[in-house]
Amino acid sequence: MRRSVVIALFCTCISQPLCAQTVEDRARAAAAAAATRSGSSDALRSNYLTPGLSGQMISTVDGSRSFAPSLACRKTRTLLEILAQPASTGDLANLHISQDTDFDGSFDRIQSLSQNISGICANGVVSCHPGSWNQCHYFEWGLDAGHALKLAEVEMPQLAGCYCINNSCGTNLAWANMPDILKDLGGGMVAALTTADPRIGVAEAQISGPTIAYVGAQSTACATSPDLNQTAYRAAPAALQGDAAAMTVGNRVFEALAASPAGSGKVEQARQCTVEREITLTSATFDDIVSISGSVQSVASCGADCRRYRVGGTGSCNNPPPTFALRFLANKPERIVSAKIVELHTADWLQARIDGQPVAYAAKRPWLTNALPSGDCGVGDLYHAAPDYDFTPALKSGAVTVDARIRATGANKTGYMILEVRVDLRCDLAERLVDLCSGYAADTACRLRDEDVDGVTTFRNGVGTGLRPLTSTRMFGSDSCAVQLTRDFFLRARTYVCVVDTGNPPQPDLSRGAYIIDHSTETVLADQTRSASGEVRQTSRAFALPDRGSVPACEAICKTRAPHVSTAAAPAGVVGAQQNDPSGWDIFYHACLPGSICPTAPGEQVVSTCGCLDDFPEAVVMMQSVRLAGADMVCTSATQ
Repeated sequence: MRRSVVIALFCTCISQPLCAQTVEDRARAAAAAAATRSGSSDALRSNYLTPGLSGQMISTVDGSRSFAPSLACRKTRTLLEILAQPASTGDLANLHISQDTDFDGSFDRIQSLSQNISGICANGVVSCHPGSWNQCHYFEWGLDAGHALKLAEVEMPQLAGCYCINNSCGTNLAWANMPDILKDLGGGMVAALTTADPRIGVAEAQISGPTIAYVGAQSTACATSPDLNQTAYRAAPAALQGDAAAMTVGNRVFEALAASPAGSGKVEQARQCTVEREITLTSATFDDIVSISGSVQSVASCGADCRRYRVGGTGSCNNPPPTFALRFLANKPERIVSAKIVELHTADWLQARIDGQPVAYAAKRPWLTNALPSGDCGVGDLYHAAPDYDFTPALKSGAVTVDARIRATGANKTGYMILEVRVDLRCDLAERLVDLCSGYAADTACRLRDEDVDGVTTFRNGVGTGLRPLTSTRMFGSDSCAVQLTRDFFLRARTYVCVVDTGNPPQPDLSRGAYIIDHSTETVLADQTRSASGEVRQTSRAFALPDRGSVPACEAICKTRAPHVSTAAAPAGVVGAQQNDPSGWDIFYHACLPGSICPTAPGEQVVSTCGCLDDFPEAVVMMQSVRLAGADMVCTSATQ
């Protein structure tokens, strides 16, 4: 009996082609069938996305079964239909819009816009005098209370990506570019629909002549109101974290995971720090540098950084003669430039002393001792001198007393000396980098997550953005003490994520995996198992990977170009009208068809034939040019 069953099964396998296929052959066949139905964006959209959202049948990969999915609460194949008709002036004279607002499969809102459309924008249209770019008005797409599309007049800066389509920019632009115009018109309308009601999804756009139709559905929790908590996070992404934290409170699943060894073993903490360029400007007034006390007749200015002090009084022939002293105190000795006795004036005798030591005189004969001079007193002769005696070292030592001894009588018995002090009032600049992140940067348990350099995000979620701030110039200080500095950066704000060890959770047993990795080769698979009794058993067997086949070095692509006339519009007018030559080229890249065929569109010229093209350097230059141009054009109210 058993032999007959085996023979019957053997004969059955002989008669079935499937028995002749290996596992690898069947896998390759299944992969090819799956790639046919989902190997490209077009196939994925036509086989799954569009029928799934519009209520059509979806078949399995092998086509053996079909089913009607329920991916949306309400669906329609006629969500939106647009008909555009250009006039002889190139403007769109008639724009016919049909909508299915209640998703019942038929149009319930039909309207023809009265505006003359001379330009198309990503979120609106431009209406000018027919055939020209004069007397223009700007409109943005929106919805009325009944969810019907409407146009609201706005300022042009509120529109984006505008371009001209009428005869003022070229001949027959609307008819020649009708598919692109319909896509741009429909894109602005669909954006207005989905912004007002996030539940609406658009699956497919079909163009037929001057008409474009959209397949749509309504989903998102099948709610009756477009104001959903889920869609609210689009406007406020930061609220998601707080709401998620609130949901964890009292949640038994979350508490079980948080209390598990894996959850309590290691946690990460976000730590913020800065690397700041600290600029200190130091300035001082004259009185901050030098202060005086004692006998002074007057103080005169000899410049912003210079003062002259007059010290003296009425003399006599008494012994000792009168002394008039002025004491200087150096508060900031390093800022003192010079201190001198510049003039002496007297009748008969005057002696100038530094800390009691005679240094200069004005008299009929020398007087450089503390003793009284020999000679008459009260004769009334007038004497003056300009000793230019420098007592700067004495003043810089901290304090010094300068006095005048006057020996005179009679009608002209007064005398005085002039002291001149100069100081340094310039601003002193002190610059240093205060790095509060060095500890985190040196800690192997910490990694950089976010970095902001002078307002430019250079790191986000641990990944470099490729952006770097331009060298900037800033002004520091006030009018009396100001300096302009140019540096590569002034402030780096960083966030590090550091792993904090809060315990010793049990580690998994990796010995088996380590044994397999260490003892296996390309042809031998080694293994190590442990029985219930604890006995370790090591085995090995022959092993071979299936042939992986050959893979092309790259996807063959080709590069083409097509002539293009600049019709972009800005608040100043059509860009092409302000250029020496508005003509240019549009560059396209196409995936090649089998046989190295470049699928060019009408009007395109082949620049590079099918192959492994590498235009990355050209792309980098273009992106860098746009970035630098944009940086030059940005105006801010901050001091640059």
